[in-house]
Amino acid sequence: MSNEQKHINFLGIPDEFSAYSKAKAVILPLPFDGTCSWLKGTSLGPAAIIDASMNVELYDIETNAEPYRCGVYTAEPINCSAGEELNHRAYEECKKYLSEGRFVVSLGGEHSVSYGPIKAHAEKYKSFSILQLDAHTDMRESYEGNPWSHACIMARSREFTKDIVQVGIRSMDKSELANVDRSRTFFAENIYGKSGWIKEVLAKLTSNVYITIDLDVFDLGLMSSTGTPEPGGMGWYEVLTLLRTVFAEKNVVGADVVELMPTKANRAPDFVAARLVYKMLGYKFPAN
Repeated sequence: MSNEQKHINFLGIPDEFSAYSKAKAVILPLPFDGTCSWLKGTSLGPAAIIDASMNVELYDIETNAEPYRCGVYTAEPINCSAGEELNHRAYEECKKYLSEGRFVVSLGGEHSVSYGPIKAHAEKYKSFSILQLDAHTDMRESYEGNPWSHACIMARSREFTKDIVQVGIRSMDKSELANVDRSRTFFAENIYGKSGWIKEVLAKLTSNVYITIDLDVFDLGLMSSTGTPEPGGMGWYEVLTLLRTVFAEKNVVGADVVELMPTKANRAPDFVAARLVYKMLGYKFPAN
């Protein structure tokens, strides 16, 4: 696998539905893992997700629809060796797509690549909240001397909004306590097997919501291919129930899916990530 693979469309859909002029949604690949603190390889994530998407059934049973019919354009990957440059270019790209009324799903790459897209959405929507699905709080002010590390993405995102709701958290450093709002944090151990917590999440979100999903939010049995795996994650239907409800009750303005570290030995997590993206498109455009 290589992040320099030949450009292919998400889902492998024909030109009629993948042409930019007709697309309501844009897939933006951001292959970067320059600040990874343990396992490397998330720069290969976007290409692996797009490759796996070729095997996703286009008919979605849950919504009784074919979400791809909304039009899904796959942008060229933004390849940069420096995170600051990548985020600046991602910001500019997202800004252009948003100005044309398109729904953008960015694919990482490590979690630091979310900064550019979040910044673009913050400018477009003056009032919005961030729903973060993640094993880690990512609220460090700096990690290994770098304030732009993947471990700091939510601390940086607080520059745009303090309305951050964190779900699935089960790992953090003591230094993050000052930045973490426990009233807006749904720790995995506190919601496991419980009911009612999704209503609490909804109550804490504003009308406009940006969703950032670190794939390590999932249980290791479902998602083993991440750079910083943590036991005790969430299940597939648990996450889908949350997402379906948020899309139904709020105006989801954009999303990203990050931290896939693909391996040749196990391609199933790549498919899980691709299916997750397609499910979100189905929730955003249910009538297609």
